[in-house]
Amino acid sequence: MTKNIMENLRKYGKPPFSIAVVHGGPGMPGEMEPVAIELSSQYGVLEPLQTAVSLDGQVRELYDVLEDNINQPVTVIGWSWGAILGFILAAKYPSNVKKLILVSGGVFLKSYAGKINKIRLNRLSREDKEKFKSVMEALQDPFFANKDMLMLNLETLLYKTDTYKPLPFKSDVIEYQYNIFRDVWSDAERLRASKELLKLGKSISCPVVAIHGDYDPHPYQGVQKPLSRVLRDFKFILLEKCGHKPWIEKEAINKFYSIIREEL
Repeated sequence: MTKNIMENLRKYGKPPFSIAVVHGGPGMPGEMEPVAIELSSQYGVLEPLQTAVSLDGQVRELYDVLEDNINQPVTVIGWSWGAILGFILAAKYPSNVKKLILVSGGVFLKSYAGKINKIRLNRLSREDKEKFKSVMEALQDPFFANKDMLMLNLETLLYKTDTYKPLPFKSDVIEYQYNIFRDVWSDAERLRASKELLKLGKSISCPVVAIHGDYDPHPYQGVQKPLSRVLRDFKFILLEKCGHKPWIEKEAINKFYSIIREEL
């Protein structure tokens, strides 16, 4: 495996690069590294590290990275927030995306979003419930200084709520970037609330596959139902005994990679 680090891109395997893995967050680059490494034995893989501080900026940055490094349409594997970003990219630049694989995508309609933290809180002990609420309140506090560290604290709690039977906790995030999270996600929430996010699916011409864990607190119906109405070529796969991050799930990791390889 070769691994070259640039300002906003890591490369795995050998050219030609035919796959791009897009991380979650926003503002949490590096989480897709294990997937990139796993696939790099057979494929050249790009891992864009999003640095732009607006939604439009991240879409354009992702497009530019692909344009600069790949001379053919690419398969985009987007996880969590990266699934939404990949969705927007495929809608705005359809000639650049050969196939779109959405892994544990965020929900595409606001009506499903309110269920996520309720599910999470129900899975926590009383002590961890208080920690979760405290972190969420501090993130909203304009006078709290170190919000990047809060994102690490939140990730540790989400390891408990978002996983079914996980491997030991190991964060692959290179840097926690709260300002990027705040600004980009606020743009995305407005796009989702207006239903313009979902409408973008009508402009997607490539095949789309969504993979979602049945234990993921993001309701799989919030991906499956909306996208099945707007996409021309759509397949949904529900993984059993699987949380939000399939590649750390003992019961689902092998099935997850088997599905990914079948779809490439």
